This record gives sequence, structure tokens and C-alpha cells, in this order.
Amino acid sequence: MKKIILFSLLLIISSCVSVKKHNEKLEIPISVEKLKKDVDFAHQKLEELHPKLYWYISKEELNFQFDSLKTTINKPLKPNEFYQKIAPVIANIKEGHLRLFAYDKRLTKKEIKKLKNQKGLLNRYNFVIDNDRIFVKDNTDKIPNMNLGTEILKIKDIPVKDLLEKYKPLVNSDGDNTTFQKYSMARRWPSFFTAEYGILDSVKIEAKYQNKVKTFYIYREKITKEEKKKTEQENKKLTKSETGKTKDYNIVTKSFNRDLQFPTRDSTIAYMKIKTFSGTFSKKFYKQSFATLKKSPAKYLIIDVRDNLGGSLSEINNLYSYLVSEDFKFVNGEVTSRSSLLQADYFTYVPTLGKPIAAITYPFYLIGSLFPIKKIDGKFYFKNWGVFAINKPKENHFDGKIYVLINGSSFSASSIIASKLKGDKRAFLVGEETGGTNDGTVAGRYSTKKLPNSKLELPIGLMLIQPNIEFTKTKKGVLPDYEIIPTLQEVLQKKDIQLEWIMDQIKTQEKTE
Repeated sequence: MKKIILFSLLLIISSCVSVKKHNEKLEIPISVEKLKKDVDFAHQKLEELHPKLYWYISKEELNFQFDSLKTTINKPLKPNEFYQKIAPVIANIKEGHLRLFAYDKRLTKKEIKKLKNQKGLLNRYNFVIDNDRIFVKDNTDKIPNMNLGTEILKIKDIPVKDLLEKYKPLVNSDGDNTTFQKYSMARRWPSFFTAEYGILDSVKIEAKYQNKVKTFYIYREKITKEEKKKTEQENKKLTKSETGKTKDYNIVTKSFNRDLQFPTRDSTIAYMKIKTFSGTFSKKFYKQSFATLKKSPAKYLIIDVRDNLGGSLSEINNLYSYLVSEDFKFVNGEVTSRSSLLQADYFTYVPTLGKPIAAITYPFYLIGSLFPIKKIDGKFYFKNWGVFAINKPKENHFDGKIYVLINGSSFSASSIIASKLKGDKRAFLVGEETGGTNDGTVAGRYSTKKLPNSKLELPIGLMLIQPNIEFTKTKKGVLPDYEIIPTLQEVLQKKDIQLEWIMDQIKTQEKTE
């Protein structure tokens, strides 16, 4: 028992020391020579591993930007000062999945425990951005002074416009797409703010609501035992239910990830909302949903992937198999070399206790990474295997008319399935240009490279994944067949004019038939 206690104390002490050492590095300037070596390291790894590095930027232009960056480094910089310089160059590659991560401050176990028992600060709200202005879109906790539609003017006496201008170079999307940035910034600016100013207990806000300007503070409130118990009971009830397991309940958003509804009395219209392609319980959900659709009188299916940032390639391949009646090839894939997937993150996200098991299965992972690759004309592609193979439609596939709702926050896997459905003329797309490009993306597996001196992390996508369609080569997102852009007021008033348009179209079509 004494040995166990002593070992535990040593672990706690070593953990505290490592946190202290890590955080001290945040304040230590790094020499010019070492920073330039980090620039070269990042450039080299991108060239080695990224399968489509010069898709949206020429080799000459990227070389020029990296060289120019080095000329601006003329004095020692702290890690996150260096981040502010190099991150915009990475963003200029115009790959939405490719981003550099700042050197985060680590927290002690005591600090982590304290935060777990507190509510968030800025992340307790959902925001919408309109022309460099921030508005409160949701305030589920009904915190005073932050009514829906409130415009945030200043934070810590800093004008919002100045903050957004500073953070803009850190946000990118795929190719020449511009619709993604406002959605991404609305989600990410609180994180940028926290990275810059630290985890605050309170923050001063100047805001305007109904033409009245007010200054106040918002606080990081403590979670009461009653609130914690109530939340745990609600989540337990939902996640244990069969419906919850099928729909994939998200404890953070307090909502189901997938849902199937019949919004009309005659059930001729089906509406399927998919918030993320998480993969979790997805096979069961689609199997049950399309069995239900088969038995129903539904002639129209509306698939809503607005604000869906993507996820599992396997899930969208499976979903597509329920939407077609003939054999199909969903996507094609490419990598830089036969061995590039061997550099993919494998042990990084495995818990300490699971690492011995991961080590045992690692040889199988290596074989699985090498087997699916074939070389054709000097390039390396995935064989007709798994999601890259020719697939068969599901028995309960839907044969009716399909509408797909998209917007600038439909990204990655959402863009791929939207592009495939449009390319194969299997669906009619309504809404806004997607944030992910029409002709594919670089994602799949990642190889996270840590810059040797600044310790900034650069996850690099290893797989070029493209829908099996005739490419537009426009470097743009998936364009809707009918564009509808909601106004700020319509967003704040929760008016879904895009879904309403589809419902009206169906009614008109029904009358003419």
C-alpha cells in the first residue's frame, strides 16, 4: 500500500512538473535560426505527404510565400507569436482540413477539475456572423443581457471588428469557396479569443439590443449539484433508449445526430436531418429508416446536411447505397506514395492503458495500409476495395424524388455526397454553395507533425478523396440547383425559408400531376 501511495504521489508531482515546464515554454522566445528551420520543416513535410498540395496554389507561389515568411522573421519569437506568422501561409494553401494548431497552455489536474464544475464563458452561446459583426443566435441557458439578436460590439474593450480582422487569416476553406468562412468563424472565434487571452473567469461585454447599448460582465458560473444530477439523468435516459442509440445522441449539443420525420399528414414527404456523419449507430439508423420509408407512402425525401461538417466516408457510402437502384462507384482515392499511410497517426489518440493492445495490432494496421494501394502511371491510388470499390444498392433503396439542403457549413463528407448526388443527377440541391469543394477533398487519415522547435502541431491529410463524377474544375463548392440565402433577420427569427421553398415546390408539383 505504501508503494502504491508513493507511486501515485510521484505521478502527481511529475505531472505537475511537466505541465509547468510545458507552460514555461510559451513565454520563451525561440531564436531566428530555429524558427526558420521550423518553416522549412513544415514546407518539407507538406511536400512529402500532402497528395494535392498544389491544387489551389502553384508550387512557385507557395515557395515564394514560405521564403517571404522567413525574411520577416528577424527577431526571436514566442511559439504563439510565430504561430501568428506561419498559420496564414498554411491557410493560403486553401485546404479546409489543413490547419496549424497553436501551442496550447496545459492545465493542472486541479484546474481541469475546477473547469469541469463550471459552465463555459463564450462557448455557452451560438453566434452568427454577418459583415464582420457578431450576433447571438442561441442562448439556451437564458443568460441575462444576451437576448437572441444581441450584437456584440466590444469584448474586453476591444472592438469585435478588430478581433475578427485578426482571426480572419487563420480561417480557410477548400479552394476558392467563400461561403464557409462566416460559419467557421462563428464557431471558432471564441477559441481564438481564449487562445489569445487565456481561460477567463469573467469578461467585459459591450452589446447592443433593440438599439440600446449596454456594458456588462458575463461570468463562468459554477454548476450546482442539482443541475449536474438533472443533466446526467436526462442524458442517461436518452442514451439508453433504443431510439437514442439509433439516432446517436450528442450529450454536448443535447440533441440527436440523425432523425427521420414525416412532416405532412399523408406521409408522402420524408425529412431526414443528419447533423454529422459520425459513423456511430449509422448503419442501424439507415437500415431502420429506409425500411420505414419502403413501407410508407413517401414519394419525396428531403435530406438536410446544412451545418454538417462531415465525418465518416463509410457512412456516406452506405447512405448513398440507399438512394440508388444500380451498382455504383462512390469515390476514388489517391496518396503520395505506397508508404505514406504508414506515417498516419496511430498511437497518438490511443489511451495509455490501450497502448499495449494497439502495439499488438500494429502489424495488421501496417499490412492494411499497404495492401489497398496500387501504382498507375507513377501515381498511387486505392484499389477497388471497401468504399473505393463498386458497390451494390441496398434492397430497401428509395426510388422517389430526392431534395438535398446544403449551405456554406456543409463540409467534407457532406460536400462529397452532395456532389455525387448532383453529378449523378439523383437529387435536386437547394440552399447555398457548400464549404467543401465539388471535386473532392484531402482528409481521411492524418499524419500530425510537430514542428521541432516551436512545437506547433500540423496535422496533414494523407488521402485525396474525390467523388466518382465528371469534375467541374471550378475550385468552388457544390453549387445548389436553386440558390436561397437567408437574411440575417430570417436566421435570427429561425425562419427556414429553404425548407419552406422545397415544401411549396412539392405542393405545386402534386397539384400539376
